[in-house]
Order: sequence, then C-alpha cells, then structure tokens
Amino acid sequence: MKVKQSWELLLYDREMMYNDIIHDLRTHEDYNLPESIFHLHEFSFSTHNILAYFKAPIFVQSLVSPYVSWRQKRADSTRHILKLLTFHQWMTSIELEQFWRHYILVDRIYQRWYVLLLLFSSQITTSTDPLDLQRVVGGGDANYKCIDKERRALLDFKAYIQEDSGSRLSTWTSEGVDDATNDCCKWFGVTCNNQTGHVTKLDLSTDVVYDKLRGEFSPSLLKLSYLNHLDLSGNSFNGTIPMFIGSLAELSYLDLSLNYLMGGTIPSSIGSLTKLMHLDLSYNSFHGTIPKTIGSLAELRLLDLSYNTLLNGLIPPQLGNLSNLQDLSLRSLSGCTIEKLDWLSHLSKLEDLSMDGISLAKADNWVNAILSLQKLSILVLDRCNLSHVMHPYSYSSVNSSSIVKLYLGNNDLNSSMYRWLLPLTSNRLEELALYGNNLDGIPKYFGNLCSLSFFIFVNNSASLDFANFLNNLSGCTSVSLSDMRLSNSKFTGSLSDDIQKFSSLQDLDLSNNQLNGTISEEVWQLPKLKSLDVSSNYLRGPLSENIGKSKIWILNLSNNSFKEVASEFHMSNMSNLVKISLSSNNFYGLIPNVSSTLKWLDLSQNKFSGGISFLCQIIDGSLSFLDLSSNSLTGQIPDCLWHLKQLQVVNLGYNNLYGRLPPSIESLTNLEVLYLNNNNLHGELPPSLRNCTNLKLLYLGSNGFSGTVPFWIGEKLSWLYVLSLPSNNFSGTIPLQLCQLAQLQILDLSMNSLYGTIPACLDNLSSMVQDGFSSDKNIHNYYKDSFAAHFVDRVMIHWQGNAREFSSNLGFVKMIDLSRNNLTGKIPLQLTVLHKLVALNLSLNMLYGEIPSKIGVMKELQILDLSRNNISGRIPPSMSQMTLLNYLDLSYNNLSGKIPSGTQLQTFEPSRYIGNLGLCGLPLPKHCLLDNEHVPPLDVDESENDEEGIDDLNRWFFIGGATGFAVGFWMVCSGLLLYRRGRHAFFYYLNSLENWVYIMVMGFLAKL
Repeated sequence: MKVKQSWELLLYDREMMYNDIIHDLRTHEDYNLPESIFHLHEFSFSTHNILAYFKAPIFVQSLVSPYVSWRQKRADSTRHILKLLTFHQWMTSIELEQFWRHYILVDRIYQRWYVLLLLFSSQITTSTDPLDLQRVVGGGDANYKCIDKERRALLDFKAYIQEDSGSRLSTWTSEGVDDATNDCCKWFGVTCNNQTGHVTKLDLSTDVVYDKLRGEFSPSLLKLSYLNHLDLSGNSFNGTIPMFIGSLAELSYLDLSLNYLMGGTIPSSIGSLTKLMHLDLSYNSFHGTIPKTIGSLAELRLLDLSYNTLLNGLIPPQLGNLSNLQDLSLRSLSGCTIEKLDWLSHLSKLEDLSMDGISLAKADNWVNAILSLQKLSILVLDRCNLSHVMHPYSYSSVNSSSIVKLYLGNNDLNSSMYRWLLPLTSNRLEELALYGNNLDGIPKYFGNLCSLSFFIFVNNSASLDFANFLNNLSGCTSVSLSDMRLSNSKFTGSLSDDIQKFSSLQDLDLSNNQLNGTISEEVWQLPKLKSLDVSSNYLRGPLSENIGKSKIWILNLSNNSFKEVASEFHMSNMSNLVKISLSSNNFYGLIPNVSSTLKWLDLSQNKFSGGISFLCQIIDGSLSFLDLSSNSLTGQIPDCLWHLKQLQVVNLGYNNLYGRLPPSIESLTNLEVLYLNNNNLHGELPPSLRNCTNLKLLYLGSNGFSGTVPFWIGEKLSWLYVLSLPSNNFSGTIPLQLCQLAQLQILDLSMNSLYGTIPACLDNLSSMVQDGFSSDKNIHNYYKDSFAAHFVDRVMIHWQGNAREFSSNLGFVKMIDLSRNNLTGKIPLQLTVLHKLVALNLSLNMLYGEIPSKIGVMKELQILDLSRNNISGRIPPSMSQMTLLNYLDLSYNNLSGKIPSGTQLQTFEPSRYIGNLGLCGLPLPKHCLLDNEHVPPLDVDESENDEEGIDDLNRWFFIGGATGFAVGFWMVCSGLLLYRRGRHAFFYYLNSLENWVYIMVMGFLAKL
C-alpha cells in the first residue's frame, strides 16, 4: 500500500514539476539546446506521449550530460541518476520503494529529473549513435530501420549456419530489393527497439523436428551490444557454449535448450551476465561440473539445467545465493550429488523445484529444507533415492506446507514413508504421484486431502486389495478426485461398488492389474466419467446395457476375457465416444455400426467375421485410426473406406480380404500408416497411391501384388520410414529412385521375382548412416501428437519366410532385406557406407564376387545373411571387428581360406559356414595348414591344401627377409650418421673401391 501511494504521489507531482524543468533547461547556457525542443504544445502530458518523447537516447544524453557537469559538486546524487541510464526493464515494487526513499533526499531540481528518469527507465539507454535530435523531438518517424553494423553481424551469424532445413533465414539477405528485405528488424526472429533500431531480441527457437538450424555460434553476436533476449532452443547448434557468451552484458533471457551442445563444459563466464533473469540450458550434453559462478546471477528467476546427463560433481551450494529464484530445475542430473541441502532454505522465493534423478541419500535433512520454502508449490523428487533418508523428524514448529503438486515416484519407498510425508501434504495439495514404489497401501489421512484432484499410484510392486484402497480415499478426497491412475499395481478383487462415491471422477486407469469379475453397473453411472481404461486384466462379460447410456469419451477394454457379441446397442449409442479399443479379446460376430464421433477404433485380435461395410455409415465422420487386423474378415475393401479423408492409420492385416486397391486411395492425403499385409489382395499398386505423400509406414507383404516396384515410391513418398513389400509377385529391377528415400529405416523387398543388380546408390539412404532418424534422434518426438505413434514400436520383420513383429524403437532398427529374389552381380562396396545398418539379408539370390573387404566398418550389424549365393574368395579379416554380430549365415557359397579369428566368428554353429568347400578353421572341424593342431584336411583336395601351405611359407619367407633387410640397412645408416670417423673411413673406402674398379675395367678393355 505504501508503494502504491508513493507511486500515485509521484505521478501527481509530475505535471507540476514539468514546467520548472523546462525553465531550468531554457535558462542555463551550458545546455545549448535547440529552441524546437521547447515547443511542447504538440504533446499532451499523457503518459503515452511523454514515454514516446523520452525514448530517444541522444535526447536523454543531451539533457543529462551537461546537467551532470554543471552539478559536479552533487556527485552522490549524480551517480544515482547515471545509474538509472543502465536500466532496461520496469522496476519491481521493491526497487521503486527504494528509489522513492532516495528521491525525498535530493534537492528540487534533482527531484524533477529523478521523476522523469524513474518513470521511463525501462526505455532509456546510453547510446552514442548520431540520432537526429530535431527529428525525435519534432515528432518525426520514430520507427527506425536496423543499424547497419548489427545487420552485418546478423549476416555473419547466418554464415555460421550450415543447414536451414525450414528456410527460416531466407529473409536474411544483403541483396534485398525493398525495405522489407534490407531492414533486419523485419527479418524472421529479429526484434528491434522501434525507436533506436537496435536489435534487442533474437528468437530462432523451434519445436518442429524437421525445421532446425544446424551450425555453430558466431562471435558476431558480440556486435549486438543491446541484445537482451537470445533464444536458440530446439535447434542443432553443435559444439559447446563459447566463452564470449559472458560478454553479452545486456542479456536478461538466454535459452539454448534442446540443442546438440556436447563435449564441452558450461563456461564459467556465464556468471558475468548479471542481468540474466532466465537461463535454460536443458537437454544438451554438457560434461564437467556446474560452475559456481552461476551463483552470482542475483537477478535470476528461472534456472533449468535438466537432462544434461554427463554433468557430474556436487551441486554447487552457491545456488543458494540466487535469492530471487522462482523456478529451479535440475532433472536427470544422475552424475551429480548433493550432500547437504542447507543452501536450499535461502531460496525464499522458490515456487517450483525439480531435482528428479539426483540422489538425496546423503542429504538427510531434505524434508526440513523443503518445509522452509514457504512459497514452494511444485516439488518433483522422482528417482532421488529417498528410501535411504533417515526419519522421523520433528516438524512441530513448521507451518503448513504450501505444496500443490508433489511427485515422489520411482524411489523404492515402502509404507514407512507416510510418517515423513504427512507434513508435506495439506489441504492445498492438488496433485500427488507415488508411482514406482513398494507401497502396500495408503494411509487413511489421504481421505482428508480435500483439494486432491490428480492421484498417480502406478507400478507399485506390492499386491493390494482394490476395495480397501478405495475405502482409504472415501473421505472428502473421494469428492475432489477427478483423475486417478492406478495401473500396473497388482490390484486384486473386482471393481467395487464403492466406486460410486467418486462422483467427480473423469479419468480412471486400472490397466495391467489382476482385477476379475464383471464391470459393475456403478462404473457406467458415474456422472462425469470420460475415460475408462481397464485393459490387461481378467475381466469378463457380460457388458452392461448401461454402457450405451454413459457419456464416456474413451473406453479401453483390450486384453481381457470378454467373449460375446459386440452389439450395435453397445457401440453406436455412445454418442460422445471418441476412442474405443476392444482388441485382444474374444468378441465375435459381425462388426456393428459405430458412432460417427469416433476417431479411434481398434477391434484387432478378436474373432469378428463378415465384411467391413459398416464403415460406409460414418463416411462423414472424423475417424483417424482404424485397426481391424487379426480377425476373420472377408470380402473386398469397400470403396467408402478410401473416402474417410481424416484417416491417418489403416491396419487391415491378417484377414481374408481380397480384390485390388482402387484409384480412390488418393483421397487419403493424411494417411501415415498403411498395413494390408497377409491378405489376398492382388494387382498392381495404383499410381494414385503416390498422392499419399504423408505415408511413413507401408506394409503390403504376403499378398499377390504384381508388376514392377513403382519408381514413384522414391520420388513422391519421401517421408517413408518403412517400405515392406515381401512375399508378393513383384518383378523387374529395383528402381534407382528408391535411393532418394533419405528417411528410410527398413527396406524389405524379399520373396519376390526381382532381378538385376543391387543399386550402388543405396548409400544415399542417409538415415541408415546416422544415429536414430535423420531429422531427429527419436521418432517419438515426431509422432507425439499423431495417431501413428501407436505403431512406432511395432516393427514387422520378415526373416527366412517368417513374419515376426518386434517391439522396438523404430529409430534404432535399420534393415535391408532383398533375399529370395533373382538378383545378380556383386555386392556393392557402397553398402558398407551404411554404418548404422542392423540387419542385412541378401540370401537366396545369384550374387557373385567377393564379400566387400571393408564390411567390418559396419559395426552396428547384428544380423548378416549372405547364404545360398555364388560368393567366392576369402572371408574379409575386418569381419572380426563386428563385435555386435549375433546372427551370421555364409553357408552354401564358394568361399575359401581360413575363417578369421575374432570374438564372434568362432561362436557360430558350423552349419553357418557349411557348403563352402574351401573354408577351414574354427568352428569347422577342418583345420588349416600351420594351425597349432595340424589335422589332415577333410573334403578338400590334398593339392589345394599343399598350395595353400606353400603360399603361407612363401609369404612368411618374404616377410622375414624384408624385415631383416630393413633392420640391417638402418643400423648401417645410423652408424654412419652418428660416428664421424667411421663415416669418413666409409666414404674413403667407397672412393678407393671406385678407383680400383675403374683401373680393372680399363685394363680389361686394353687387353681386348
């Protein structure tokens, strides 16, 4: 209240003192200001106009500088005025009150100046740029173009960018033809002060994985001396943070998160950024320790160093000096340790604290330290080894906790933790997460947490009775809870009638438990229930008729023991239903009509029969996900399916559908996943499929498709991650255009009738050269908002005629399978460039030539099958370097020589080498000549082994001779170089020898 009154008084006094200030400026000769500056009748005294008037730095300088020199005797007051010129932000209430105390101590003239500078300090700078004073004061155009020096600095910054995949910096050019392109203040991501033209903000952040800037930090940033906001998050700036970052003195906001900064440390110079209020360096790969100098950033409000998993050492207690800190995030710094948390109690303004992943096993006072933070509302301490904390403590003098969100997951806690948990909970608590522990229940006081709306109790290892669990929540908590997640916690019993007490419940997740019986009527009568997940239990039918009356949005009954007909009454009457999954049950009969509101329909792995014409009833709906795989569906695919334009995923695999793919498939422009494998479809792939340009996964295996592999797949479907066409009737050559699929992770053309050579251009499949995906390390980042995420971890691989689904991260499965075709020619050397390939199958073709000698560089290869070809020559020694190889088949070729020694090659069954008559050495029973155990050769002509032995003897003879010559030669040379008298004697001897030879030759010639 006092600050507010002071502020109002200050505003009241402003107009009264303004005329006196103008008079002082007019009459004093040292100012020498133009007369036009005093013609202020054009301006009203409104705050807006005075603010615009005093934005010009040169004007402030022209007023303050002479005034300061005139009043040199008042140095103390002058120092305060000049200090204001360095401010760039509105003052907080505390600062304003402090300045007000000083304001009443200075004389009348300085009071007037102080008021003006105080009011507009956020806009005032000390620029010495030659701005036109007349233009500023006279009301000219105040929206300046950018400063040329800073424009050049930005262009230098762009020069360090090696890749701009989204062309975001296309407007950054020095060759513009109009003001928009020449003015850097109008460039993407650049913000300027609209009065001075100085660049104050550079925001090039992105959250789009395929729109990143890749490059390095340019020292030209130093020329942006007025920059106060720098955000480069979400890009691919490599290397580390340069030391010069500490020279950007005006920075108040710095965000370099989500980059690929690795290999370096966080520079200690970052502690020089004394105006910094926001520092986010999360999701990088810095190593070393957290610099203590961060503790000198007294203005800091947010500090986020999370997910720099290579950081180590003690968390510096100097962080306790950050008295203004409100948000501290140190997540997943597993290499860092904390021994004492005393420094934490100094952060009196802290509201959000996240330290999950840092061990607090040695910080046995952490509970008291947390309770001392009276403003703390969010506390995240997952994976902090809290089970080792000593307790109990005395909390009698502690006020009620202010925590609103409390996360204590994955700490291996047992139920004794509830003694020290009590003081951290109060009626303010809204979210509580206790997942990943060993709790055998919950205490009764949980029923009195009257504000609790979100409760996570998942992945607990102790077996629990569900009815007792609900009973301990039956107080006021049962009325407040709206989201209860109880999956994978070994709950037993049935869905108790007590569930009806939870009248506010909107989301209930009981998946992956041991519940049995039927779903009680009371569940469907919960008035606010929107989502119910009871998948992976032992529930059975019958389903209540009340299910059709519920207002539920999401229903998951998958992987249970329901065995009944899914009637239209159940499915079509739920008018609010958006997602339903009945997969992995025993539902049977015809698929009934469904609600037109559905976006997700999963009926896979049941016993449904008949056709799929029900889809024609929702032609105007918004269905995006359709999975009817692994049923007994028959008939043709109705044409109406291809008119559901919102579809992103279609899985009709493992049924008995037949017919051709119609041209109307081109309507599915949003389609990302198409599974049609293991049906009876036939004909050529329709050219209209090329319009489905968003396709990521294409599985058409085990059908009767024919014709050539379309070349347009490589030209138009550029986002493909998986192209799987095995066990069809495709013929012709492998189109070279497939080499354009830079994102491709899996290429499977096996079991067809393809001929010709393997394209050498396959080395252009850059995603098989790089870690993870070419555009990001993890495909989940791309699919996080997509229905296709359901299939990211389901990789279908055909191997030796068998189809098998693997649960794996698709970002790390890279495979080429061209087996069981009629391919000829040599194995292209270019294939060895695919360093990240995990599986390569070229078996059952007619390939000849040798195995590429550099195949050993494919160190990620785990599966290699070259069997049943005409490959000759030796097994390359480099294969012994393939330490991850766990499946190898080189059988039935024409290989010869000794199997190279290595950690893997001798561990495979002899059958993996059988059919190569010239091979010898372990694991084959036939030993090679000169082996330690000399055994007569088997199955090979004696003369061949003799020749091989002679070759070995000759090779060792020449190696020994060459070595002896080299050693002797350099011993003689060394003696001549080091022994002077010997050197003279040697050359004297050579000279005498030359004379003797000359005389002998001439004498011999004379006799002739």
